[in-house]
Amino acid sequence: MSRAISNKNVLAAQFETADFDGPFLASFGRPELRGVWLIWGDSGSGKTTFTLQLCKYLAGFRRVAYDSLEQGLSLSLQKAWERVGMAEAGSNIILLNKEDLPELCARLRKRKSPEIIVIDSLQYLDKFYMKQFKDLKAEFPDKLFVFISQADKAGKDPDGHIAKKIRYDADIKIKVEGFKAFVTTRYEDRDKGEGGADFIIWEQGANDYWAEQIK
Repeated sequence: MSRAISNKNVLAAQFETADFDGPFLASFGRPELRGVWLIWGDSGSGKTTFTLQLCKYLAGFRRVAYDSLEQGLSLSLQKAWERVGMAEAGSNIILLNKEDLPELCARLRKRKSPEIIVIDSLQYLDKFYMKQFKDLKAEFPDKLFVFISQADKAGKDPDGHIAKKIRYDADIKIKVEGFKAFVTTRYEDRDKGEGGADFIIWEQGANDYWAEQIK
């Protein structure tokens, strides 16, 4: 049976947060680097570029593993990797080439395994249901899992039952459309202007896309 925590101890509890700055602070706030985040969007929306920008930034805080289930090591991924200047992240990021859940969990059980795991995408994660999701969180409570999802046919919501379930669970939810990332974060501090701002992935692309939407 879990132990009850007093009101005093709840208020006195301390949590380790990441000292984000610039556009990431404005969009994400100062998050804990554990738990679950979800990113979703249509193909061609800037989702991959944004995800890699985020990976590069997170690599400044923790070791990151980007599990590319959808593309794997490919020319298009290499070009996106280069486009965001991923070389600057050095050895703090690794690419996992279509590593499925059993292999990934075996890796994460090892000492000095990556602390942040990006899974691209949920739709390519074989036999992944809510039980597997809950088990993953329970086994690795101090790691951050960033799930990438395709969008549904309407382009507004994550595609599929498991993706929609994870959206409700996620501490940070990010919808990508027209080279903008729309961030909903539980780490928002409105008084300080930290968290909740839209993140511009590619300024020219965003300007062109959203100018068309208001015509």
